[in-house]
Amino acid sequence: MTAEQASRRIAADRYPSRVRSEPELLVRADPVLYGAWSPDSPITQARANEYEQKGYLFFESFFSPDEVAAWKAELGRLQRFYREREAEHVIREPDSDEVRSVFAVHDNNPVFKGLAEHKRLTSVARFLLGSDTYVHQSRINFKPGFSGKEFYWHSDFETWHVEDGMPAMRALSVSIALEDNNPYNGPLMVMPGSHKTFVASVGRTPEDHFKQSLRKQEYGVPDKDSLTRLAREGGIDMPVGKAGSLLVFDCNLMHGSSSNISPYPRSNVFIVYNSVENRLVTPFSGQKPRPPFIATRDRE
Repeated sequence: MTAEQASRRIAADRYPSRVRSEPELLVRADPVLYGAWSPDSPITQARANEYEQKGYLFFESFFSPDEVAAWKAELGRLQRFYREREAEHVIREPDSDEVRSVFAVHDNNPVFKGLAEHKRLTSVARFLLGSDTYVHQSRINFKPGFSGKEFYWHSDFETWHVEDGMPAMRALSVSIALEDNNPYNGPLMVMPGSHKTFVASVGRTPEDHFKQSLRKQEYGVPDKDSLTRLAREGGIDMPVGKAGSLLVFDCNLMHGSSSNISPYPRSNVFIVYNSVENRLVTPFSGQKPRPPFIATRDRE
């Protein structure tokens, strides 16, 4: 990208990132809660207000033990299946061949396709996003005992905007715990309120960056000063609970997790819902789009 092209892009982009030599904090230019609450809404008004302020909601025991058992069994089957098989949608740990994530499970697997279409999930997503939705991305994250590696602090939207072409902050993630999440087995941590600030990162994105970033991200990583400021302003929460609990969080919420050095595994299903009114355009990096198993494109 030439200097002139970069200048034009910045002028047309509300959330320019990886184009300047210094990080920058930008005020969110999009709503957080798109739906108008009513007594028929799938969550209470208090919880809707909580989502708008904190950027996330946590539901203990959202799913039944029988549902969790079926999903956990399928997760174990996939882990065994891909242990000795290569596939482009299977990501391994940065320093081993251990399976880290399996992507596109809503497309490739009938069990998890059913989970992605679960009415209790889709009704919450439609309300919070104020429209019909589609699955932008899905994956299973494995974090085995003793060896599960960290996911460094990041905003998903920064990557989806720069590398996938997601125009606005009108998407959310759901994380379904298939194992008990405890403070000691590498659970997700979030910075409440950070979803209202966009951290523009530095460093030009290499071509085919996803091949490395899905194992260990090096570009689009927030700087330490920005992370410190966001943590001081909103703190750090660690939503933990039993298998079957649900975390719903805004696409721009800063989150991450530490390594799991406990004996106890932590496995979760991630499903990203995007508004049908926020479909992907040309990536704002100016580079070719990432593969469809990472970012769903052009689906009606």
